[in-house]
Amino acid sequence: MIRLTGLTKRYGKFTAVDGIDLEVPRGELFGLLGPNGAGKSTSIRMIVGILRPTSGTVTVGGIDIQTRPLEAKARLGYIPDRPFVYDKLTGGEFLRFAAALYGMQGAVVERRIDELLALFELTPWKGELTESYSHGMRQKLIIAGALVHRPEVIVVDEPMVGLDPKSARLLKDLFREFTSRGGTVLMSTHTMEIAEVMCDRIAIVYRGKIAAQGNMAELRQQTSSEGMRLEDLFLKLTGGHETPRLDAVLDP
Repeated sequence: MIRLTGLTKRYGKFTAVDGIDLEVPRGELFGLLGPNGAGKSTSIRMIVGILRPTSGTVTVGGIDIQTRPLEAKARLGYIPDRPFVYDKLTGGEFLRFAAALYGMQGAVVERRIDELLALFELTPWKGELTESYSHGMRQKLIIAGALVHRPEVIVVDEPMVGLDPKSARLLKDLFREFTSRGGTVLMSTHTMEIAEVMCDRIAIVYRGKIAAQGNMAELRQQTSSEGMRLEDLFLKLTGGHETPRLDAVLDP
């Protein structure tokens, strides 16, 4: 459903993403992991069409997002790591605006908006300006906006940021149900426990390249790390397994 071929992004002499090849099939929940500055968010932004690659291609359902952006983006729901909303719109107006971007309006949209607000327990806030929403409420509204047009693919960057435990559990269940019905989820996260439990397969990105990818058994095999947890695998692959000396900053 999502295919990256030679995906590369350079900023002058610096290469943020270096020739990534990746395929995420229909019905899979795929995790994209990496340390800060590894190229995860840059890759995500190229996948959803916010950034233009220096070279390489991204296709969604066989549609190139650069040459046919509207068709490709119509299949996508994007949940960014920072929940930006328009403060002078109400929750209902924001979702109506999001639906209109995909050419949706009328009674069908209103029913969809009410369904999503109820799901995320935002119904009492439908008519309130989003400037009064908490961070977690804004995050839930952004998620609802990504789902309003019934996408085939959800791309999400740090999905649990700002969510309380109940909402985080709801989102996990939602992603799993979505993939069980043939949808595809590409998720970037720093939370190893979430990735290990939720994801069917994982790619670990380091210095702009994929250091390893596969399910947990395959990752352990690739790294000769039998029985190792994902966090330890991640640290082994990204050079973070060495504990720094802390006495210099902690000693009086």
